[in-house]
Amino acid sequence: MNTTVAVVESMPAISDFVALTKPRITLMVVLTTLFGYYVAAEGALDVVRLFDALLGTALSCAGAGALNMVMERRADGLMTRTRHRPIPSGRMSAGTGLAFGGILSSAGLIVLAAKVNAWTAALSAVTIALYLFVYTPLKSRTSLCTVIGAIPGALPPVMGWTAATGSLGAGAWALFGVLFFWQLPHFLAIAWLYREDYERAGYPVLPVVDPDGGSTARQVVLQTLALVVISLAPVGLGLAGGLYLAGAVALGLAFLAFGLAFALVRTRATARRLFLASLAYLPGLFALLAMGRIG
Repeated sequence: MNTTVAVVESMPAISDFVALTKPRITLMVVLTTLFGYYVAAEGALDVVRLFDALLGTALSCAGAGALNMVMERRADGLMTRTRHRPIPSGRMSAGTGLAFGGILSSAGLIVLAAKVNAWTAALSAVTIALYLFVYTPLKSRTSLCTVIGAIPGALPPVMGWTAATGSLGAGAWALFGVLFFWQLPHFLAIAWLYREDYERAGYPVLPVVDPDGGSTARQVVLQTLALVVISLAPVGLGLAGGLYLAGAVALGLAFLAFGLAFALVRTRATARRLFLASLAYLPGLFALLAMGRIG
């Protein structure tokens, strides 16, 4: 009886398994996949296929998040904002996290291959591979990891597109471009806010190797400008009209203004405002594009 009680007490809590899936990132991946599906779908939505696509994507992403936490457990233990995660805190073993992540990611790929289509399953597999075996190792080696990491981060709307159409299209790559360039100023703002943490963990992200912030500021402005340009692609592809064009320009210039403010005065306050602006920009742009489809 005492042995049984001890085993139960040593098991990680459900909340620890949830935390292992990086729920906020998983939610964003699911939402961007949903958006890609919605924009690409013609006529009435196939609700069953959409559900399967979102389920498979959620499982794959959650599993990849758990495996990433296993791989980064040492560095997580050195960072103030991550040291309380289940594995570095000692509440869960790396073996448990590995098994949990492997089961989830495998289940997600199976759902996508069996219930959706091969394109979407293949893109999910590529996303997992890039995230775990390219981006994660590069985080401790080069500041270019941010650019590399933006590739798997931009693939979910492409997966939504292929789930709806069974093929790739120019519109899918336009959505990829928006997500890709949006992530760069978004992450640089985060990295500036937590640069001491990243330095402690041995991550040479740009704000760590660029103490005065000059290069970081230039990248924020250049990547935000690129985002403004690529955000107009849906108009040229016939996915959106005048309302979207006007809204995309207004949102892009507003986001750029926050980037310029950070570039001019590189403080935690301006970095935080840039980060919040990035959180407002993306759903605003997607809402405009969704309105165009409704119209």
